[in-house]
Amino acid sequence: MSQTVDDFSTAASEELIQRVAEKLSERNMQVVVVDDGDAARSVVLESLPDGAEIHSGKSKTLEDAGILKELQESGRYDFLRHRYLKMDRKTQAREIRKLIAAPDFMLGSVQAVTEDGLLVATSATGSQLGAYATGGGKVILVVGSQKIVPDLEAALRRIREHVFPWEDARVRESLGVGTVVGKILIIEREWQAQRTTVVLVRQPIGV
Repeated sequence: MSQTVDDFSTAASEELIQRVAEKLSERNMQVVVVDDGDAARSVVLESLPDGAEIHSGKSKTLEDAGILKELQESGRYDFLRHRYLKMDRKTQAREIRKLIAAPDFMLGSVQAVTEDGLLVATSATGSQLGAYATGGGKVILVVGSQKIVPDLEAALRRIREHVFPWEDARVRESLGVGTVVGKILIIEREWQAQRTTVVLVRQPIGV
């Protein structure tokens, strides 16, 4: 059974989750299906060697799963955010740009995944999208099953009608300005086997 176009917050059926996992595998991505955020965190952390160079986009999904906290506080990893936030954006902008463009491990999520296995990610600045597409050595994306939509049209509607209002409110609260849908990336297939792993979470997680 398909998700209805406007059902952007409810967990997908097990049948649909397995079908999407199969489609993602056909598109040369590794897929791990887990029950909840705790299980997702375990899978992700087991995939990261001690001392690994890691970057992540700002992700409610990673926050909800406790992954971001582990990256920031455990001291086990070379978490690039610790480095570039200490750098001067005016005088070291080039170094920052290069640092985050090609990390050994790139972690994050997407805003939608279609029933055919297309991953759709959006960003105001696009800062994480290059690493998703090609810069990251290994990419791990944690995706709640509520993000499964019938097709690309529904994916774009999910971004504009569901994700954007939440993100805009969050940014206005923290920074006093709104955000924009600046860039959208569609990942149709992975060229390099074992580069991208999708951790598909049965329970809704993230936005």
